Amino acid sequence: MGISAVQRDGAVYALGGMGADTSPQALVRVYEPAKDHWQPLPSMPTPCYGASVFLQGNKIFVLGGRQGKLPVTAFEAFDLETRSWTRYPSVPSRRAFAACAMADGVVFSLGGLQQPGPHNFYSRPHFVNTVEMFDPAQGAWSKSSRAIRMREKRADFVAGCLGGRVVAVGGLGNARGNQSCPLGSVEGFSLSRKKWEPLPPMPTGRCSCSSCLAPSLLFVVGGVAQGPSGAVEALCLRESFRQHGRHGEGEAGAEAQHAEASVRADSSQRRHQI
Repeated sequence: MGISAVQRDGAVYALGGMGADTSPQALVRVYEPAKDHWQPLPSMPTPCYGASVFLQGNKIFVLGGRQGKLPVTAFEAFDLETRSWTRYPSVPSRRAFAACAMADGVVFSLGGLQQPGPHNFYSRPHFVNTVEMFDPAQGAWSKSSRAIRMREKRADFVAGCLGGRVVAVGGLGNARGNQSCPLGSVEGFSLSRKKWEPLPPMPTGRCSCSSCLAPSLLFVVGGVAQGPSGAVEALCLRESFRQHGRHGEGEAGAEAQHAEASVRADSSQRRHQI
């Protein structure tokens, strides 16, 4: 439970998770379908479950996660060529169920459930719209700014880089006042305009989803709505329209094209297209 996974060149890498006694695990395993075999790899420096992971080049980056009910701020990377771990500066704020993505060489750590530290027993957990960015070239996290916070506070959601934007899809939030519920809202951070903008909502509001990126598409699979969901839906962002507009209309034409959203659906999958 709580295992994080990525795939590369047909192999599946599984990291961390929760043991039978609910203790956080540091195990790392790789599954090669051709051999039908799981092979152990060097353990994570920080045992955890529910971490955010993503693949960039030959490295698997692991951010955050939980130990018991408390989030951890560890930021580590596993080099698939040298089979060794590197520690990076910790994530600045302590958040569980955050999401992460990498765009323009910068790591984005997004949203989550902010929980008090181990010595603060009076503050209640709450959803946040925090955006923190790590520049590997500088080796440091940038100071969090209100100007780049997400439009909506959310946790346990899908994130990725698509069509020149960092996108945040669904998750869990307080859309119904103080009552937490699955979200269908979607927003994107424009890398050129440096701001968050609304995108077409998911047909099925969900949290705890799996996701997969393909050219111009972000697939959102399964998750939890009012109960377990088998929905498979995809967001399509075509960067060329936003960059060049239509028929030489420039940015105004691009924004008009951006505003046109259509839904394609059948019994097994749905697509939002821009």
